[in-house]
Amino acid sequence: MKKPGLTVKVLTGLVLGAIVGLLINLFIPDSFETLNTYLFVPLGQIFLSLINMLVVPLVLFSIILGTAGLGDPAKLGRIGVKTVSYFLVTTTIAILIGLSLAAVIQPGLAGDFDLTSAEFEAEEAPSVGETLLNMIPTNPIASLGEGNMLQIIVFAVFIGLALTALGEKTKGLVHLFEQGNDVMMYLVGIVMKFAPYGTFGLIATAVGSQGFSAMKAMGSYMLVILAALLIHAIFTYGGTIKFLAKKSPIWFFKNFAPAMSVGFSTSSSTATLPISMEVAQDKLGVPKSVSSFVQPLGATINMDGTAIMQGVATMFIAQAYGIELSAVDLATVVLTAVLASIGTAGVPGVGLIMLAMVLGSVGLPPEGIGLVIGIDRLLDMTRTAVNISGDAACAVYVAETEKDRDERLENMNA
Repeated sequence: MKKPGLTVKVLTGLVLGAIVGLLINLFIPDSFETLNTYLFVPLGQIFLSLINMLVVPLVLFSIILGTAGLGDPAKLGRIGVKTVSYFLVTTTIAILIGLSLAAVIQPGLAGDFDLTSAEFEAEEAPSVGETLLNMIPTNPIASLGEGNMLQIIVFAVFIGLALTALGEKTKGLVHLFEQGNDVMMYLVGIVMKFAPYGTFGLIATAVGSQGFSAMKAMGSYMLVILAALLIHAIFTYGGTIKFLAKKSPIWFFKNFAPAMSVGFSTSSSTATLPISMEVAQDKLGVPKSVSSFVQPLGATINMDGTAIMQGVATMFIAQAYGIELSAVDLATVVLTAVLASIGTAGVPGVGLIMLAMVLGSVGLPPEGIGLVIGIDRLLDMTRTAVNISGDAACAVYVAETEKDRDERLENMNA
C-alpha cells in the first residue's frame, strides 16, 4: 500500500489543527490556554525554529551559487529586471483586485463596528531611498546574525560575481559552497518530516485563539480578502504559468501544494523559503541558479497577498467610517502600496506598517487598523501561501524564458 505523500500529511495536519482549535474554543474554552501552552505552541515553535535555523545559511549559499551559476553578469541583470518587474506588475494587479471586490461587495457596510474602541499605533516605515541605501551591509557578519535578508542577498550576489570573475582560482571555494548547500537541503528534508505536527500546532493556536465569534463578526471582510486572493492566484499566477511559461496551471499548483501548505501554517515567506525552493527545484524543474536568485528576492519584496489586504482593508475602513474615496484617492492607494512594498522590504510587521502608510496617503485614520487587526493572523496565513506561489510562478516564468532564449541563440550559432 502506497504511503501518503508530504502534501497529504501536511494538509491533514492543517485540517485537524483547525478543527481541534475551533472545537476547543467553542466547547471547552477554559482548557485552551493550558493545551496551547503545553501542546500547540511547543509543536509549532519547534517546527518554526527548525526552519528558521536553516534560512540564513541556505539563502547565503543558494544566492552565491545562483549568481556564480549564471556566470554572465548581463544574464544576472536580465533575470533581475524580469524578476523585479514581474513583482511590481503583479503587486499592482493584486491591489486593483482587492479594491474592486471591496468596492462591489462593500464589507464595511455589513455590520455595526465600534469605531470608538479602534486603536492602532503605526510605526514609522523607512523611505524607498533609505531601504535602497540600507541594502548594502556595512558588516556582513552582523547582517547574517540579524537575519537581514536584503543585506544578505546583496552580499551573496557580490561574492557570486567575484567567484565568477576569478574562475579557476576559486574553484575549491565554489565546491565548498555547493557542499554547504547540499547539507542545508538535506536538513530541509529532515525538518519536513516534522511538518505535519508543526502545522497542526500552529493552526490550532491561530484558530483557537481567534475563535468562531471573531471570524463571524468579520465574515464579510474575510470573505472578500479570500475571494481576492483566490482570483489573483488562479488568474494572475495561473495566467503566468499558462501564457508566459507555456505550462499547465494545474501541474503548477498540484506540485507546489506542499510549500503552500507550510507557508499557510507559518505565515512567513522567509521561514517557508527552504521548502519552497526545494519544491520549485525538485517538483517544478526550476534550475537552481534561477530558483536561488528569484525566490529569496521574492520572499523579501514580493507582497501580492499583502497588497490585496491593503486594498480591501482601505475600502473596508473607509466604508466603516463613512468616508468616500475619489478616483484620485484610489490611484494614490495603488501607487503608495506598490512603492511601500519596496520601501518596507524586510521590515518586521511589514503588512500593518504598509497599511498605515496607505491609509495615511488618502487621509483615513490609521486607528481603523484596530478594526481588522484581530483576525489578521488568520488572513496572514493565506496571504503567505499566495505570496510564495507568486515567487514560484515568477521562477518558472524566468526559467522558461531563459531556456527559450538559450535555445534560440544555439540555433543561430549552429
